[in-house]
Amino acid sequence: MTPPRRQRRYPAQEPPPPAKPERQGEAKNPERLYVVAGADEDGARAALDLVTLIVARADPPPSATPEQTAVLRLCAAPLSVAELSAYLNLPFSAMTVLITELLTAELVQARAPIVRQAVPDRSLLEAVMHGLQRL
Repeated sequence: MTPPRRQRRYPAQEPPPPAKPERQGEAKNPERLYVVAGADEDGARAALDLVTLIVARADPPPSATPEQTAVLRLCAAPLSVAELSAYLNLPFSAMTVLITELLTAELVQARAPIVRQAVPDRSLLEAVMHGLQRL
């Protein structure tokens, strides 16, 4: 014997029609990336990777674009290029052009990521421990 089906007290509302799924990497406004990146006249870009830390050196000038202003405000504390790209919802290629413009204007500073040093040798740690125990 099967249990009776429960009925809802309130009728279910019709769900909204599903939105058209976007393909990965497809931007909503493709021309917007060109506007954000600007005319890349000489084609030179700073050597940045995803873990390069960006730190603001100055407040945003009045002539800054909205994206440049957002980068400068976000980078009050060091942020990686990957984090900036995620926060601003811009692809890495557009972020490199944007950050290169800020670097040439000396508004931001790019730093190499902090690399953790290798763990000391176990024998060295044991020697220090035995020396401390003798004290």
